[in-house]
Parts: sequence; structure tokens; C-alpha cells
Amino acid sequence: MLSVAILAAGKGTRMESSLPKVLHKISGKSLLQRVIDSCVELKPDKIFIITGHKSKEVQKSIPNDKKIHVVVQEPQSGTGHAIQVLCKEVKKHEGKLLVLNGDVPLIRPSTLKRLLYLHDSKNADVSLITTKKTNPHGYGRVFLKGSLIERIVEEKDCNDLERENPLINAGVYCFNWGNLSEIIYTLQSNNNQKEIYLTDTIALLKNSSSLEVEDNGELQGINNRIQLSECEECIQNSIKEKHMLNGVTFINKASCSISEEAEIGKDVIIEANTHIRGNTKIKSHCIIGPNTFIENSNVGLNCEILNSTVYDSQIMDHIKIGPYSHIRPNSKISSHSKIGNFVEIKNSQLEEESKVNHLSYIGDSIIGRSTNIGAGTITANFDGQKKHQTKIGKNSSIGANTVFVAPINLGESVTTGAGSVITKDSKDNSLAISRTKQVNIENWKKRNPDLVN
Repeated sequence: MLSVAILAAGKGTRMESSLPKVLHKISGKSLLQRVIDSCVELKPDKIFIITGHKSKEVQKSIPNDKKIHVVVQEPQSGTGHAIQVLCKEVKKHEGKLLVLNGDVPLIRPSTLKRLLYLHDSKNADVSLITTKKTNPHGYGRVFLKGSLIERIVEEKDCNDLERENPLINAGVYCFNWGNLSEIIYTLQSNNNQKEIYLTDTIALLKNSSSLEVEDNGELQGINNRIQLSECEECIQNSIKEKHMLNGVTFINKASCSISEEAEIGKDVIIEANTHIRGNTKIKSHCIIGPNTFIENSNVGLNCEILNSTVYDSQIMDHIKIGPYSHIRPNSKISSHSKIGNFVEIKNSQLEEESKVNHLSYIGDSIIGRSTNIGAGTITANFDGQKKHQTKIGKNSSIGANTVFVAPINLGESVTTGAGSVITKDSKDNSLAISRTKQVNIENWKKRNPDLVN
């Protein structure tokens, strides 16, 4: 039986934040969620998340899963105290207990599997991950006696000679839970921090094994914003390298960010300062960017999206968008269409070969095939209480500065006169025009602004 305990009770004071440390995000996921995801691949029987500081806020972020249980540590008196609280909450201490830190988000499932294998093969009381650092400042030092761990000394309790030891504790443990429960309550807070250290269990257990791994970034703990940024960079480099090996070109890799869930086809060019978030899928032969943001959207073949934002929408094949367009949620732009300068589309469907080239707002609308929307067109879709729909049939030509006061239903091959305010439906093959008569007043004299109070 395998149980996992994730320590997530600390304040994280060095983050200088009102948000609990484990809820800070890297590449769109909280530190805690990343640790949960890593241990889920181990198929544990139970996962215990030990919370404390702002416990309710942390609990809200935890996915609804029957295997996940929350344990509240109050007060927060150290890592050893956290496991003491857990052992009191859980009656049966069976099998293995894997202990992880909620602020070590890059730990790999493959590394955890290696630790579990070592623990089983050695029939150990406790096994832990260690690594050597050229600058081990801030980490507990691990001291070996032969192949076994003799003791761990925390940084603030080290003397000058002990601080020179480069072998450090990564804070990832696998215990024989039954043996741990027999000694866990003997731990004391006789140290400079006045906390109960989980590391003190090492000296009390007979068979303590070390899995030394290469320091490749996955063991990085996060205590401040600098380390948070370093982990973000590490993840982003890994994501972008994967895409580059699969045929994606980044013009300026450092200025871009890509979510882990994103899928990008071959021969896609990602220009500078482009950000692709969420479950976005981009098919082959697209040019994305520069200065473009796409989130939770599908982009088809041979599209070009320049200096624009796209949210929760479908962009079909052979489409050009931008510059400076905003595609808002629930929009569908069909193939061979064009969305041009300073255009906003919201909750609308544009059929094939439609064009909205300049300075327009299309909201809650259905635009027919091969329809051209003139510059400055607006669908006035909100009457103060409800949203209404505008429908424009195929092969229509909408004059510049047309305003549609929805609900409106235009037939096929309809033309509207420039500057019209359209308030009534129009049938197929018609011209809709609505203007007041122009009045010219001759010999008009402007007021002198200097004489106006």
C-alpha cells in the first residue's frame, strides 16, 4: 500500500505575498497542483495534503478526488510535527508513506519511482533523495556512514565543518509507515528553529537509504520570487525544446511562453513576444505573432495571426487575423476569411470567405459566406437588459459605418448604405439605407471661441 503526504502548511514569508506559497503558479499551474500531478502517476492508494496557513484557500484549489484527503496542521511547528498530526488523523499506518513538499514542483514521477524501487529493494525504514550542490547554502546536509544515512543536520544547526558537506537533503522521503509511527512522537524541537524536524527521524530509524540524483533542476524548492522565476524558465525551456524538436520555429524563444497542454503542428513559426496558453491547438504551416496571445483555442492550417488576441474560439484554415484584432470567447471564424485592423469579434460565427477588415465590432452575430463588412461597422447587440443577435446572409456588402440595432435579420446579397442605422429586417437582394436628409446652411459663421464663457 502506498500513501502520499504533501506538506503544504507553510506561510512562505519570503514570497512577500498574501497568497499561500503553494498556490503560486508556474506555467499556469499552482506549485501544489504540480506536485499532486507528479504523485498521481504513482497510482497511490491515498494522498494526504497537510495544510495550515490559509487552509481554506488551499483546500479550494485541490481537485475533487476520493483519494485526496486534507489534514490541517495547527499550529505549524515544523515538518516532523506535520507528520505527527497526520499519524494522529490516520488510524492505520500501513505500507509506504511517501512525503513530498508542496513547494518542490518540478519533481519527476520517474525519479519518485526510482526512490520507491530503492526503498523496496533495500527493505528500508526510510529512503530519501539526495543530491550534491556546489553551493548548498540553505539546505540540510546529509552525512553517510557506509551506504546508510547516519544523520541530517539542518543549515541553521550546522557548524562550519558540516556546512562544507555538498550532499544535501532534497526533502523527498519514503518511509515504512509502521516503523515511522513507532518513533514519530519522540521527536523534539531542540534546535535553533524551535521546530520539530522530520529529518530527526533518520537517526532513530535503523535502515536509512539514500538515492543520490543529479542536480538537474527538478529538486529546486521555491522560497522566493527569484526561485519561482527560475522554475518557470526551466519548464518553459523544456516545453519549447520539445516543440522545436517536433518542427516548430521560435524566432525569439526567450520572449515567448507556451502551456504544457498546447499542441503545435510542424512548420509553425512562433514570432517574438507570443504567448500560447491553455488547451490551444495550432495546426501546421501557421505564423503566430509577433505580440500575440492565444488561449484555449483551435487554429487551423496555414493561418496567420499578427499582433492579436484570441480566447476560447475556433479559427479554421487559411485565415488571416490582425494586426490588433481581438477574438473573444465562443467565436468561430471559417476558412479563407480575413479579420483585419482593430476588429473585435465576440460570440459570433463568420462563414467561409467573410471579411471584416477595419475598425469593427461584431458581437452575437452570424455572418454569411463571402460577406464583406465595411469599416466601422457595429452590431449594437445590447438593449440595456438582454443581448440580441444579428444575422447577415451570404454575399452581402455592408457599407462603412453601418450600425445594426439587434435583433436584425438580413437576407442574402443585401447591401447597406454607408452610415446607415439599420433597425429593420431586410429581404434577399435588397438595399437597406437609413440616413437623415443633409441640410446645408449657407453663410454660416463660426463662433469665436475666445468670446465664449
